[in-house]
Amino acid sequence: MSVERFEKKKTIDLRKKHIGPSCKIFFSHDPLKIVRAKGQYMYDEKGHRYLDCINNVAHVGHCHPDVVKAGAEQMELLNTNSRFLHDNLVLYAQRLQATLPDKLSVCYFVNSGSEANDLALRLARQYRGHKDIITLDNAYHGHVSSLIDISPYKFHQLSDAEQNQFVHVAPSPDVYRGKYRADHPDPATAYADEVKNIIDNVHNKGSKVAAFIAESLQSCGGQVIPPKGYFQQVAAHVRKAGGVFIADEVQVGFGRVGTHFWAFQLQGEDFVPDIVTMGKPIGNGHPMSCVVTTREVAEAFVSSGMEYFNTFGGNPVSCAIGLAVLDVIVKEDLQGNALRVGRYLANLLEKQKERHPLVGDIRGCGLFVGVELVRDRLKLTPATAEAQEVIYKLKEQRILLSADGPHRNVLKFKPPMCFTTEDADLVVEKIDHILTELEEALGLKLPNIVKTENERNKRKLPTDENGHQYHSGLVHSKGSSQGVPQQTKHLKI
Repeated sequence: MSVERFEKKKTIDLRKKHIGPSCKIFFSHDPLKIVRAKGQYMYDEKGHRYLDCINNVAHVGHCHPDVVKAGAEQMELLNTNSRFLHDNLVLYAQRLQATLPDKLSVCYFVNSGSEANDLALRLARQYRGHKDIITLDNAYHGHVSSLIDISPYKFHQLSDAEQNQFVHVAPSPDVYRGKYRADHPDPATAYADEVKNIIDNVHNKGSKVAAFIAESLQSCGGQVIPPKGYFQQVAAHVRKAGGVFIADEVQVGFGRVGTHFWAFQLQGEDFVPDIVTMGKPIGNGHPMSCVVTTREVAEAFVSSGMEYFNTFGGNPVSCAIGLAVLDVIVKEDLQGNALRVGRYLANLLEKQKERHPLVGDIRGCGLFVGVELVRDRLKLTPATAEAQEVIYKLKEQRILLSADGPHRNVLKFKPPMCFTTEDADLVVEKIDHILTELEEALGLKLPNIVKTENERNKRKLPTDENGHQYHSGLVHSKGSSQGVPQQTKHLKI
């Protein structure tokens, strides 16, 4: 099959003409044109190879031959909606459920993480007829309207909107930069008590909580690892109030954390959510996702009298691909690889913390790792522009990494699960060189001494990979000042 190819400039011009301007692109001043990929590598139109450290969608590796074959063979036979009986649907549901606690036994197949989380909210609200939702600060759960409402990562960017009156934001359980830190005697209880206070306030106003929703590990919020025991206590508070606990595994499920198949299991065997949502890695790039819940919640959904139907969710091709992904994870021991390589990567990065004053914190599980850059380790001044400098310099070395978090100063590692120790060596070596150059230019040494703005090197630092503008090491995006977001109004309903 012939594929029409354009010069890169022509592709950019056509994108500007026909694609919505809100659809941002990585490295906007010099975007990459990727034409093929394999394993943990992506290739541009000139054949240059890039090491992919961020693509958690290509979970078992880009274009894995087993996954491609499974999809193609099923597509040759049949693809139709799930109102016809097909063994792929029930076989995949059975295989998926076997990775979860027994209580989570009923599946709804949909097409994206956003659609999964939207359906999870419907299930929760139907369960007891309650309406209010508790979410975490800096959370991101998807791009549809119902999920923008519960995604402070997104709605904090809206300067002229009001927050949905049924949505309540609890502090992110961040023990590095958050309200209760690692030196607190019991941060899990302290953060859970914040949720309890919200529930009490909701009840005092005559409303009822339908659900608490949280990413099992916050990704866009800055690779945040909740303290152990936090989810158990929150679930107890929420269930006592008649609500349910929704665990969003869209970014972190399917063995990425190494020690467990699901990130919520890091909290302990005594914690089981009422609803789990999944997407991204489930189909290795194929548009597929799922909501898994208890029989009790599913039967309450039926009692609404409204039939649920999804045209493409759970179609034979999607389920064949999903089965292949599960097979590859087992056959290639990718969960074990995530554990081994993740620990190796974390150890390398810890050594960088000993060498570089810009490295404030290393945190993560398996192949989900964050490196928070700060200009001062005591004040935790976000090194926002420096993080973007690292990202751009790595791109020049043909390594793809991103930065995120509320201050966009956390380097995010979420590579395909076939990532190797050699890959880890390469990227950390490059980061070491870049940080050394940056710190020399900024006059930073251990112990970290913060320079005044007039003392800083005045070289221009770049926009971030998503096109946000930076100047003199400080972010100047809408609703922020000197790299620290200000209080803004929220989404109006």
